[in-house]
Amino acid sequence: MKLSYLAPLSFHILSVSALQKRNATSTTVTAAASTVTSSESLLEYETVQLAESDLSHLNDSMQALFTFGDATTSDASTSASARSSGTGCKVFPGDAHWPKEEVWELFNILLGGALIKTVPIAASCYYGEHYDAAKCAYVTDNWTNSTMHELDPTSMMSPIYQGLTCMPTTSPNGTCTLGGYPYYAVNATNVAQIQLAVNFARNTGIRLVIKNTGHEFSGKSGGAGALSIWTHWLDKIKYEGDDYTDESFPYTGPAFTSGTGVIGRDIMAAAHKEGMVVVGGEAVDVGVMGGFIQGGGHGPMTSVHGLGADQMLSARIVTADGRFVTASSTENSDLFWALRGGGPGTWGVATSITIKAFPTTPVTVVTFSFTSSEYVSDDAFWLGVRAYWDNFITYNNAGIYSYFFIFPPAAFGVNYFLMSPFWAPNHTLAETQALLAPWFDVLTSLNITFTPVYNTYDTLYEGWAASFAQETVGSDDAIVGSRLFLQSYLEDPVTFNTTFDAWSGSARNNGSLLVGFNINAPNKYNVSNAVLPAWRQTTLHSMQGTSWTDPADYTTKAAARAKLSELQLVWKAATPGTGAYLGECDIEEVDWQESFYGANYERLLSIKRATDPWNLFWAKTGVGSEVASVRSSDAIPDENGRLCWN
Repeated sequence: MKLSYLAPLSFHILSVSALQKRNATSTTVTAAASTVTSSESLLEYETVQLAESDLSHLNDSMQALFTFGDATTSDASTSASARSSGTGCKVFPGDAHWPKEEVWELFNILLGGALIKTVPIAASCYYGEHYDAAKCAYVTDNWTNSTMHELDPTSMMSPIYQGLTCMPTTSPNGTCTLGGYPYYAVNATNVAQIQLAVNFARNTGIRLVIKNTGHEFSGKSGGAGALSIWTHWLDKIKYEGDDYTDESFPYTGPAFTSGTGVIGRDIMAAAHKEGMVVVGGEAVDVGVMGGFIQGGGHGPMTSVHGLGADQMLSARIVTADGRFVTASSTENSDLFWALRGGGPGTWGVATSITIKAFPTTPVTVVTFSFTSSEYVSDDAFWLGVRAYWDNFITYNNAGIYSYFFIFPPAAFGVNYFLMSPFWAPNHTLAETQALLAPWFDVLTSLNITFTPVYNTYDTLYEGWAASFAQETVGSDDAIVGSRLFLQSYLEDPVTFNTTFDAWSGSARNNGSLLVGFNINAPNKYNVSNAVLPAWRQTTLHSMQGTSWTDPADYTTKAAARAKLSELQLVWKAATPGTGAYLGECDIEEVDWQESFYGANYERLLSIKRATDPWNLFWAKTGVGSEVASVRSSDAIPDENGRLCWN
């Protein structure tokens, strides 16, 4: 794929040499960083850290902008509201407290030239400073390609949560504004830059957000008026060997240490090279060591080895006070517990994570589809789907992961079921066929036609690479919600019926697309972490949604938003005591603390208050986020507004 426009697409990196000339003094201002030695094995970029002495050449007022915090002081306990704009909100462009241009210039020098002033990725489509018809054509053609957004410092793969203020267009007379994009981004390539950004945001009262790829469904990498830390180039991978040992965990076995900028395709390829596999997502563009693992993280190997969060052995992270620390079973153990499932964008900026790996195995993969037709009634179609539910627990027990879609008649004129794929690790072709036979027999008895395609692969990586294509992104006409469905609901005939009817009713009665994962997340290694407890009894993670046809007005979108809330409440009523997956959720989830964190929430909140009393790391539906909200006036709640204290 040609990516020739990526480099100049939307980067406005400030010139360090010019700024140094403009700010020349008797003492030359240089990048603030020191190279340290450590008994701990660090990735190379983690040895470049910020020390107090690196700021000693600044005057007192400038040092105060970049100095470290202390979470134990009374000053910290006054919370971030004391560092706000005086309006009860985070400091915002145009406020009297917004840093002057000279301060941003100094910040950039200290960063070594890593500060990027945001230009929306589609700005080239609008008359003005950034207009470029050729770039606009490239952006338009690649809008649904995740790689383009991944390689931009602030672009979000779910633009609905940016506010849709600068979309690709063929009408260059329109307006393009930053909306929910951060105002500046730091292109982080070492720890010192992250520490400077964290300290600067905390000390000035500016909102701080984190982006790796921008894949996060709810737009957590966005934030109007924010400073963003872009971690995408923290992309080193180190194989720790076959006998990595953590006696306190305890664990002995294969492990990888991976930078938090690493995406799925890269860590999976690195593991394959060593004859191993790791737990990653099905999407190749997911940042495995960022929001994925911190939010729990499900993928094709989850039914065998557990969630992504279950694999973490240690993490290196810059916390809200600006300190670079290790979180493990013996160091900062509360933070370590929270990082494993307690939600992304909440605890700090992780720079690398060490995870378990497992010897690879063969895998059998099956794809097929079936529909209603003149010979197959809608009722027969749904009986065929119900027969799939009859086998969910059997498939869970066999370590199966299946990814399926049910499209309502509005999409194709018929009810349409697509299995893409049925993933059977360490199962032969014959074993997989035997697992599917009871379900397929029912489909045949209902006169439902289908043609399963079987493929076997010698390694899990080969099967993964062949089975999970790069997914399209950039949708601006739909929103989704999700729910976890427990095995216990299917073990009793009464609750089976009510649960299936509630789930299928979203499509049958309301025309929603259904996306499902027949998946189980066993805690087979007895890991203690912050994963939502309901995951351990889950048999199905499913999403539903509402949509509209563009162009749509405020009323239309607001109605779709209200309809999704209504559908979510139906699922919630049918599934008491469970919850939802934070990484693929409704950001307006009712009682989100219970839904996303369950019984873990109070402990998580206590850890949040202890490690980040400033509420520096704020994310929608993140732990402790009740204290503030984004003041957006859009029909779909998004990041297009200033963050203010409630």
